[in-house]
Amino acid sequence: MSLRARNGVTVSPWARRLIQQWIEDEDANPASSAIELPIYRRENGLWAHQKHFVELAFRAHRGGGARYLLADQVGLGKTLQLGLAARLMALVGDKPILVLAPKPLLEQWQDEMWDLLEFPCARWTGRQWVDERGIAYPETGTEGLKACPRRLGIVSSGLVIYSPEAAAALASRDYECVIIDEAHRARRKNTGQSRFREKAIPNNLLTFLRDVSPRAKSVLLATATPVQLDAIEAFDLMEALALGADSVLGNAYSKWRTQPRDGLALVQGRENAPSELAERWEWMRNPLPFASEGRDYYLIREAIGCPVEPCALPEDLVKLGGPDRLRVERASEDFFGDHNPYIRHMVRRTREFLENTLDPETNEPYLRPVRVRLFGESASEAVDLPTYLQDAYDAAEEFCRLLGRRANLGSKLMETILLRRAGSSIEAGRLTAQKLLRSATDLVDDEDEEGTTKSAIYPLTQDEEGALLRFLSLLENAPDDPKARDVEQILRQGHGGSEPWLDRGCIVFSQYYDSIWWLAERLSARLPDERIGLYAGASRSGVMHGGRFLRAARSEIKEQVMRGEIRLLLGTDAASEGLNLQRLGTLINLDLPWNPTRLEQRKGRIQRIGQVRDEIFVYNMRYRGSVEDRVHELLSERLQQIRDLFGQLPDTLEDVWVEAALGDIEKAKQIIDEVPPQHPFDVRYNKVQAEDWESCSVVLDGEAQLEVLMKGWR
Repeated sequence: MSLRARNGVTVSPWARRLIQQWIEDEDANPASSAIELPIYRRENGLWAHQKHFVELAFRAHRGGGARYLLADQVGLGKTLQLGLAARLMALVGDKPILVLAPKPLLEQWQDEMWDLLEFPCARWTGRQWVDERGIAYPETGTEGLKACPRRLGIVSSGLVIYSPEAAAALASRDYECVIIDEAHRARRKNTGQSRFREKAIPNNLLTFLRDVSPRAKSVLLATATPVQLDAIEAFDLMEALALGADSVLGNAYSKWRTQPRDGLALVQGRENAPSELAERWEWMRNPLPFASEGRDYYLIREAIGCPVEPCALPEDLVKLGGPDRLRVERASEDFFGDHNPYIRHMVRRTREFLENTLDPETNEPYLRPVRVRLFGESASEAVDLPTYLQDAYDAAEEFCRLLGRRANLGSKLMETILLRRAGSSIEAGRLTAQKLLRSATDLVDDEDEEGTTKSAIYPLTQDEEGALLRFLSLLENAPDDPKARDVEQILRQGHGGSEPWLDRGCIVFSQYYDSIWWLAERLSARLPDERIGLYAGASRSGVMHGGRFLRAARSEIKEQVMRGEIRLLLGTDAASEGLNLQRLGTLINLDLPWNPTRLEQRKGRIQRIGQVRDEIFVYNMRYRGSVEDRVHELLSERLQQIRDLFGQLPDTLEDVWVEAALGDIEKAKQIIDEVPPQHPFDVRYNKVQAEDWESCSVVLDGEAQLEVLMKGWR
């Protein structure tokens, strides 16, 4: 596949010439650094769309700085593209690289950087740095945070959201490159029609992005959903990129920055281009497309004496003679559709585009199609709760309603915590209730975000405690959860006429470790000969076999899956990013995560590059009458429409679950209706260009690369 050279010739590794460095070489080929990395030695290499973005970002960095929003759909390898681009930047520069990602993804980022790209890096645990080999560095506090022992430091985005001191410390230094993963979380607080013309009120993550952008040579933002509810969110991300480079949206006086709503309307085709050439010029000139975007722009820049500067002057139009003025008029006809600033700095490839577009060099699709056969969507496929479990679930709902009445709680996540976990498995709900009753401090799994406070719920009122005790008493003598029965049946017998899912290899996902541990114990008792992998936080992963659990490194579990030694893997959302499971052909969602983005991330573990099957099976489980069931009913009419438009479900739909759990169905419907009926950025943003790396005959010495990459921030 991607190991095949574009010209049909692949250079043998033994025939490649070794060089020690190419930092000073302006024509340095990224392939000479990448072609001997594990992603090529052990995996399938990189696909055309991935190489294209790496080349795009690296060349822009060498030219003064890369400013891109990578909006590829889930499962198309954004992490690899960002990481390899950053690795190349680190090799030609001397400043730190910072990656901000949601807390559940930190270890996946670190694992993928080291395992696939040989990019040594350290992640901040909240207390200290831990490098790629698991070695901890004891320096703590903000001074410790600024002393990353590797060129690449990976930090939770939650840290800059909830700790002003940490945000200030990170924003106080210069960077070679800053990467923000799940960048849609950097957004304004005031969205909606009633606040249409208001100035943005940035949340803490967007504030940090604005502060750090001018201090970074390159900034790369990544999200599959740059727009959650309002196209202005894409502008906010672009404006943050622009704070470090006038080439993005022009200077501070640019129409793109001073009239963002009007600019978006022109880009989306909701408004026609201005009729007067002088007004069109105002949009075109600041920033003016570079000469590389076409002969017209090359000649326009030559005529006004502006070969490389990002912006032209208003009076430059007057300087132009008849032919050049006509050239501006001709260029303006397709400027708003094909050369506007958004299209130059946003890269958004859809799976549909890559699977249905032929590479002109190979006459094959850019990506081999992998279809999804979805089960569990019909009302009849919801899991029935027996009466005693339904009564227990009702008690959990009563507890959440009682919490919701409090004026001082201030966290809807805490108000709904019991229902979230009871919806995953009755066992997870039972353990959570026990922890709530004893004021336990370990309610938050390693898969959850920072910032959820538990102390505010204590002391519990008499009614709240009574609801919890009633919930527990109903579960005291409960037999098995019906979800365990259904999972076992699907694994052994298949579903909907398919063969047994265990024969195809299966991963079962849950939000909570309590649920997968409970399920692993039950499945191991019923399938004693089956090796069952548990993939969660680093200290809780291992293999269950014959009822015995042995801890194992996640890297070893991944290797056993790829070798076919493990056919059944149970994972928390720690396994939903950065894990390549193309050996497995089926997926069961034991629960529906209230953050809907995670559904797409889970599916992306097997619907991905390297999947050997043409079709994969996915089963979504939910209890009948549960919050998940009610939300599914609410969303069913628009769910596929929204997913088709956006590539995945926006994170903001998490609020639908919360409002439904608290009984406000009308509010839940209102949130659904606020999702735009059409995507603001269409297929014009698909970009793929053939890059021949496989025939590279020069390799940058691996030890020389590591010497540069191992240097810390001091």
